[in-house]
Amino acid sequence: MANHEQGLARIIKAAGYSWAGIKTAWINEAAFRQEAWLAVALIPLGAWLGKNGIERALLIACVVLVLVVELLNSAVEATIDRIGAERHPLSGRAKDFGSAAVLLSLINVAVVWALILGA
Repeated sequence: MANHEQGLARIIKAAGYSWAGIKTAWINEAAFRQEAWLAVALIPLGAWLGKNGIERALLIACVVLVLVVELLNSAVEATIDRIGAERHPLSGRAKDFGSAAVLLSLINVAVVWALILGA
């Protein structure tokens, strides 16, 4: 019979996996570390510069989104690398899509910050 954890035990176990993912990304992904340091600077700044709750939420959320997208991009890259070392057009395309998603999330930060702080 399968062990199906429920309630608080499941939440604690899931949080452990999540923390392990963040720790692994920090150790192995230079881009994640750079974006995390950017977040350390921008999140408090966004909380301070936003004039109201909506502005603060937008300024902070778009920065957090960069970290989320970077983690997903790293997951795609790790999966492709796990499949095999040979070059394949679909593997390259998947990695390029992930990289493009990170770029768009960074552009999103610039646009949101410019629109809110430039208004």
